[in-house]
Amino acid sequence: MIKNDLYFLKLAVNQAKKSVKLGGFPAGAVLVKHHQVIGRASALGNKLNDPTSHPEIALIRKTCKKLKTTDLSGCILYTSMESCLMCFMADSWANIPRIVYACRRSQVSPAYYGSSTDIHEINKTLPRPIDLVFLPDLEPQVLKIIKDWENKT
Repeated sequence: MIKNDLYFLKLAVNQAKKSVKLGGFPAGAVLVKHHQVIGRASALGNKLNDPTSHPEIALIRKTCKKLKTTDLSGCILYTSMESCLMCFMADSWANIPRIVYACRRSQVSPAYYGSSTDIHEINKTLPRPIDLVFLPDLEPQVLKIIKDWENKT
């Protein structure tokens, strides 16, 4: 664990809470460069009529446009949930070297991931594997956000 990982992960979890308040799916992400937040996003794909607008995808789009680059190699991605396959591959293509997440996919409905593909196995085949870090401290909090959301929908 790197200093401040838990702090930034809490911000990603707060984005998940914000997503629910805005009528989205309970997931959120923040992107950090040089210990500074450079972007935040929530899962509003259903509100935007865009099935690709997961927090990681939205964050990559917004940040790359802002920084006028497609290379986010100096960044760390913090996510409330383990990446789905689509987001993980976008993270790889954006050269994000490290992802820290709060909730494992094995703890939620498989329907939320759209496939049974294991990103950890795919990661082993990448030319530049991503450092995938699960921090369990906030998993109960994320699971509560998800459960509350499920009970409302």
